[in-house]
Amino acid sequence: MGNAADRGADGAERIVIENAYVATVDAADTEHASGHVVVAGNRIESVGAGPAPAVENVARRIDAGGHLVTPGLVNTHHHFYQWITRGLAQDSILFDWLVELYPTWAQITDELCHAAAQGSAAALMLSGCSTAMDHAYVFPRGAGDILGAEIEAVAELGMRFQPTRGSMDRSRKDGGLPPDNAVEDTDEALAATEAAIDRWHDPSFDSMLRITAAPCSPFSVSTELMREAAVLARRKGVRLHTHGSETVEEEKFCHELFGMGPTDYFESVGWLGDDVWMAHSVHMNDSDITKFAATGTGVATCPSSNARLAAGVARVPDMLRHGVPVGLGVDGTASNESGELGTELRNLLLFNRVQWGADALTARQALRVGTVGGARVLGREREIGSIEPGKLADLAVWKMDGVLHSGIADKVAALVLGAAAPLSLLLVNGVPVVEHGHLTRVDETTIAANVAAASTTLARRAGLA
Repeated sequence: MGNAADRGADGAERIVIENAYVATVDAADTEHASGHVVVAGNRIESVGAGPAPAVENVARRIDAGGHLVTPGLVNTHHHFYQWITRGLAQDSILFDWLVELYPTWAQITDELCHAAAQGSAAALMLSGCSTAMDHAYVFPRGAGDILGAEIEAVAELGMRFQPTRGSMDRSRKDGGLPPDNAVEDTDEALAATEAAIDRWHDPSFDSMLRITAAPCSPFSVSTELMREAAVLARRKGVRLHTHGSETVEEEKFCHELFGMGPTDYFESVGWLGDDVWMAHSVHMNDSDITKFAATGTGVATCPSSNARLAAGVARVPDMLRHGVPVGLGVDGTASNESGELGTELRNLLLFNRVQWGADALTARQALRVGTVGGARVLGREREIGSIEPGKLADLAVWKMDGVLHSGIADKVAALVLGAAAPLSLLLVNGVPVVEHGHLTRVDETTIAANVAAASTTLARRAGLA
């Protein structure tokens, strides 16, 4: 870590942030009521109380009085393509929602996914998210380079990205939910996953792009694909991701098809380990949580989506007490139309308190889940997720002295419990990608127009318009 920091600081221009309330989210939850952060190149050089030390090559000095500085938020579960299918199947549970939407998703193309990815990434970044994964798993034949289009779209905006090459090979004819034209052959899916890893995966400390292997879910993927994807991922040194224990219907499906619940099924196909994380994990019993904790298997909890689909509330307090890695997720915006990660901090706290009691989670635990917790889930806790010297400079600077937040002495509580906080600055890899609540690299009006056109095109292709 020390050497990494030295490389980043050597001859680099610096950004100095001073006079801010700094919540580092380090192991001790260190906070500075009036502190500083110095960024050298793409690394955090120093953080502490009071003014910044004297440094050279200062390209920008920011008086952040009235602001809260946190690590950039980390999104651990999403489906970017769904940005252009928001507002559909409004009153459905998961399985009915999927059955209604799969025929539309089977009509996506790489061009449409580029527009959708920019809409999704823009919403995330404007809500303080500096790193996101995307679970892409619908690859219709003849649709072009969908994953490549998403990667290009996100790179244009400047967010750190960890997309997955997902897959489905269990269609309706095999007892699954997707239509036949929305799935791939098992060998074809595995080959495409390996090709994506070889083409794009960057394991370096500074990486802006890493690939994950991610068959969709037990009810849309064969046992062979699940098992072989785990073998492939470990051979290539990448992480594994899928949906698990999201609904009671999924639990029933797994018992009927495999004779066991989702966690035991995952264990049987090699899908428990510290290189694996599951989306949702709402319906987990004590044994499931114990197995996740013992193996280091992570969870992406998605409060708003789980509420939208009436799936339930994950046992996040119990998971945290047992040491399960837990990160925060937006989920696809067809089941969480806001697409924001910042507001998920509040929903995480409130939903868990409604379900498990007023002492279930604190504001600082929620912030930890949304930052370093997510970094751990993605396997990047050494590099991002907290404000510490040597880590990558992914920082969110929130305006807390406006009409919505002034007067709340506890700035972390103001961020988590209060209204969505205005974002004055978002640094990703030391580069400003949001300034004063607006993207710096791509015009938001253009993104909105492209999204509207893509939504109309997809609806027409799917026979909805």
